[in-house]
Amino acid sequence: MKGSSGKTVFVCQACGHQVGKWLGRCPQCGAWNTLAEEWLPSPAAAGLEVSLPPRRSQAKPLSDLCVTPETRRPSGIVEFDRALGGSLVQGSVVLLGGEPGIGKSTLILQVLDCLCQGGLKGLYISGEESEAQIKLRSERLGLTSPQLLVATETCLENLLKIVEETRPNFLALDSVQTIYTATLPAAPGSLPQVRETAFRLAQQAKLAEMATFLIGHVTKEGMLAGPKVLEHLVDTVLYLEGDKSHAFRLLRTVKNRFGPTQELGVFEMQEKGLVEVANPSALFMAERSLMVPGSAVVPSLEGSRPILVEVQALVSPSSLALPRRQAMGVDPGRVSLLVAILEKRVGLGLGGQDLFVNVAGGVRLTEPAADLGVALAVASSYLDKPVPPDTLIFGEVGLTGEVRAVSAPEMRLKEGRKLGFQRAFLARRQKEHLGNLPGLSLIGVETVAQAIRGALGEQAN
Repeated sequence: MKGSSGKTVFVCQACGHQVGKWLGRCPQCGAWNTLAEEWLPSPAAAGLEVSLPPRRSQAKPLSDLCVTPETRRPSGIVEFDRALGGSLVQGSVVLLGGEPGIGKSTLILQVLDCLCQGGLKGLYISGEESEAQIKLRSERLGLTSPQLLVATETCLENLLKIVEETRPNFLALDSVQTIYTATLPAAPGSLPQVRETAFRLAQQAKLAEMATFLIGHVTKEGMLAGPKVLEHLVDTVLYLEGDKSHAFRLLRTVKNRFGPTQELGVFEMQEKGLVEVANPSALFMAERSLMVPGSAVVPSLEGSRPILVEVQALVSPSSLALPRRQAMGVDPGRVSLLVAILEKRVGLGLGGQDLFVNVAGGVRLTEPAADLGVALAVASSYLDKPVPPDTLIFGEVGLTGEVRAVSAPEMRLKEGRKLGFQRAFLARRQKEHLGNLPGLSLIGVETVAQAIRGALGEQAN
């Protein structure tokens, strides 16, 4: 009960900054409406002794530090291991986020079942579903490992007792927002509860060298719910993305202390769960329409993997005073910038046109290498001239209309050559550096206007 043994503070859910009164905007990170009330007890006022924890280590010269190689274990699902940086590190904490119903619980159950096939023990604790619901899902997925244990619990103290009794090698918690500790008066899912439970679970994972998976909710903006410190506590942060109306699911790495970030694993949702896609480029190109205006193929680099995706654009005369501009799979602000470049530097009259841009298959492009592909797709639709179907297009576009070089061009070009593409438009400086690639004709361009003339055969003003 609140009294004189503590005080009320307001903590920012985005950065953790504390203030003494409620404010509309956090003075530390600038986020709006993120300050939540929290009761901060005073141990001295409550008559409790404050004991300092033992020192973890002594200061040493950097050159004298010893590196102990981490123990890695492949999960057996190649696309999941790719997102983790190659394999699962024993004792690591992995946070998996995604929209409701996207397949987070299904994926983790499949991963635990594969990990337990070798005789190791896994524990799946659910705070949202009953044992009957978990059983029905496991039968649908065909999970057969006898070493996979299941429990339903929401109290952290009882949960840790179950972990101590079973001593699993792998732990999965679905979800971290449903767990609460009895030592705090706050409700489950609140800022102090999520922060405290995640911290204690991460400590337990390190002490027992137990790989731990935490499933987290996301907000309506698509970000992980709860304080930002939740992402700082864990070793790896994964997002499971995709449109529920599509069968594809993309597992994207946002943070990884044991491997590269921005890796991408591709899955397909089927009747028996998530099935990994070994060649996503061929899958995304299978339903592409040939010789149709408004389509361009871009070799996007997702982590260490090149993936060919189709960028589609539709430009039509608008009957509205303010033409519509919609973009799915690409940054709308970047699309508006490219439209302005096409109007100013190329001379295309897009001011009175409705414009729609979409990346087929539900893929989300974040790198600037897709700029040239988006620009040519828009120009192709406006001029009603198709881009040749055997053409790859990639490059960053500057505000003056110049085409700039991007990273890893050889990987992108080799991926396109495997699928039968015969020519590629890229920055001239990059083409001169690469030389010639057998079976692939490289066309270097300096400006967007030059790329449009080369790809569409249209004289730009």
